Amino acid sequence: MSPSKIAIVTGAGTGIGRAVTLALARHGWKVALAGRRREPLEAVAAEAPAGTTRPVPTDVADPASVKALFDDVVRAWGRVDFLFNNAGIGAPPIPLEDLTFEQWKNVVDINLTGVFLCTQQAFRVMKSQSPRGGRIVNNGSISAHAPRPNSAPYTSTKHAVTGLTKAASLDGRKYDIACGQIDIGNAATEMAAKMATGVPQANGEIAIEPLMDVAHVGEAVLHMAELPLASNVQFMTIMATKMPFVGRG
Repeated sequence: MSPSKIAIVTGAGTGIGRAVTLALARHGWKVALAGRRREPLEAVAAEAPAGTTRPVPTDVADPASVKALFDDVVRAWGRVDFLFNNAGIGAPPIPLEDLTFEQWKNVVDINLTGVFLCTQQAFRVMKSQSPRGGRIVNNGSISAHAPRPNSAPYTSTKHAVTGLTKAASLDGRKYDIACGQIDIGNAATEMAAKMATGVPQANGEIAIEPLMDVAHVGEAVLHMAELPLASNVQFMTIMATKMPFVGRG
């Protein structure tokens, strides 16, 4: 792989974004780290090989901020070869009827509109650069397939990301842009730490769920990123082997 490959990772300051950033940077990529807070981005950058990363504070729900992110990367490194749309949040785990409009809108703005805005800017850059094209991978989550209790905003946006992945995959063909999705279940991150102590199940019980090493997610995304553009992983599911997803528990 050429060491000049350029990536953007959103939500890069923690968890899955951190793991993917480090996997890419340690395999010769230059990686722009996007996230709302500079301090976590700089902490991740300090873990990567020197000269491989560029922290760029970004609000993915803001069109101007997303444009500024891509403009910054193109100015610094000349192109964008890979975008990992990872930034996402959930609403409080409360009954659907008790959610506020603001709680719903905040999740939609980041998890869905943010993915659209970053994808749109990636299209604009990738179709115009030389060599033309690039790759986009969206973080769909197991919630793109099945909900957890009290997760209407998160589940709805992740199902919608699947539709956006399919649309971008089709619309990107004429520009040599490949688009795929990785659906992740129970990676051991700060967000998933509660799985180890017990989380609500569909039958109302509280159960401890198995976790997997988040570094394996980084390796999986690296595999997708490094494929030639003539090949594409359209959908990948990576999950803790014994988590309650396959079958009925």
